[in-house]
Amino acid sequence: MVQFDTTSAVIGGIVGVGLALFGLGALPAGVLTDRIGSQPLIVASLVGMGGAFLLLSVAPSLPVVALALVVWGASASVYHPAGLSLITRGVEERGTAFAYHGTAGNVGTALGPFLTTVLLFLLGDDWHLVVALLALPALAGALFALRADVNETAAIAADGGTSKANPGVDSFAEFVATSRRLFVGAFVLVFAAVMLSGIYYRGILTFLPELLGGFDVIRPMELFGREFTPANYIYTFLLGVGVLGQYAGGKLTDRVPLELGLAVGYGTLGLVALAYLPVAAVGVLPLLALSAVLGFFLFLVQPFYQATVAEYTPSEARGLSYGYTYLGVFGVGALGAPIAGTALQYLSADLLFVILAAFAFGASAIGLSLLRLSRRR
Repeated sequence: MVQFDTTSAVIGGIVGVGLALFGLGALPAGVLTDRIGSQPLIVASLVGMGGAFLLLSVAPSLPVVALALVVWGASASVYHPAGLSLITRGVEERGTAFAYHGTAGNVGTALGPFLTTVLLFLLGDDWHLVVALLALPALAGALFALRADVNETAAIAADGGTSKANPGVDSFAEFVATSRRLFVGAFVLVFAAVMLSGIYYRGILTFLPELLGGFDVIRPMELFGREFTPANYIYTFLLGVGVLGQYAGGKLTDRVPLELGLAVGYGTLGLVALAYLPVAAVGVLPLLALSAVLGFFLFLVQPFYQATVAEYTPSEARGLSYGYTYLGVFGVGALGAPIAGTALQYLSADLLFVILAAFAFGASAIGLSLLRLSRRR
């Protein structure tokens, strides 16, 4: 916002476009996953994300920033349908796999802002160079994924199914028919829950560093002649705690009803949203404690909804079902960024957190509905 002299509403809209493609691209990515397998799509996703950051590193204006985020969103959209399909079809101990997968993802999610903050501090705020450096892990990951040797259908074969490649959806009519099969059942409730979850997730994370920086208890300070911003490290701390949430959530998917996990997790996130600003006014230690709770439950729910999708969909449509899931999480969920930006611009931070709490409580109510439905079954 400082570099290009713009507002939170504009930035929220630009981020929202990139994130919308993150979700919209998941649907065709899911179809392709069912047809050609996960590995080539994971490679393509990593190459595209790395390339998008290289483009961002030379962005001279806000339109080029927007273009880079569009390329990133389209590339990133491929990963979740491909990666999660690989887990649910290729790994027998699904809960443990979700735990490790989510933990690894959260390590990266936390390291990204941390490395960005540290590199900006060390390199004199030369953000172009920092963004270029951040492209390197994605390109290295693409090289590793290209060389990896995996059996993508091992779990299906071990379960008595066929280990042959799934032909997937090969026509628009079959796409419509398979989609209808998914949405005439309880999956429609799962889809609604993940949409609300995505709006909450993106809405609360997009501007949280800026909000944290505005609290009196953690104002920026001078350190070694440079500005030190504690808010960025608290944000990284929050994401780091998410590593524990992801791991715990993955393990719990094998031990508690999935629907109960959704209800409790989202209900807690609703309460956290209502309490966040009042607690922040008390002091830095209560703020750190509640930020830890937010980070833990924000990522604990992810393995639960990922496993719930697998529970409520057939294996032959797994890629398509995860495509729809991440269309909801990141496509519709991208609305969280402009909703948050607009609320901060024209309403207040207090009302923003009330709005976000409403989304979380809605997802919790859907979890309870699914729990009642599963018990009747």
